[in-house]
Amino acid sequence: MEGDTLAALDWFTQGFSCAQAIVATFGIHHGLDLEHALRVAGAFGGGMARMGETCGAVTGALMVIGLVYGRIRPEDEAAKDKTYHLTHLFVDRFRARNGSILCRELLGYDISTVYGLQKARDTNLFRTLCPEYVRVSAEILQDLIREGQE
Repeated sequence: MEGDTLAALDWFTQGFSCAQAIVATFGIHHGLDLEHALRVAGAFGGGMARMGETCGAVTGALMVIGLVYGRIRPEDEAAKDKTYHLTHLFVDRFRARNGSILCRELLGYDISTVYGLQKARDTNLFRTLCPEYVRVSAEILQDLIREGQE
């Protein structure tokens, strides 16, 4: 668990988004090459392209849950149900630890506005708060993948 958490934090501190950090860390263990992992998560940072919606650390984790457990045949309702169940568990655990899954609520500023984005930058929230959300996401995701394989 510690290794994946540190890897996710490393991707984030290199300058990749929260979503990219999670998908790059876990996606390469589950069939995605690094380039595709980074590309597919590229639009999800900042609550989906800085819209302040669902936190990228959350959407990145949900992409990984889909990658690991998602159905590949339309009739595979069991895979769909498992994916949805694990998604709900992830969101519940993330929300319990952080109070929200919405980027604008987690940061305290609406980064979809010029003012909110500047305030978040001025107060260094992307370097102080966001690494914690990446860490928590990686920890929860690691636990759920382990639990899902039992």
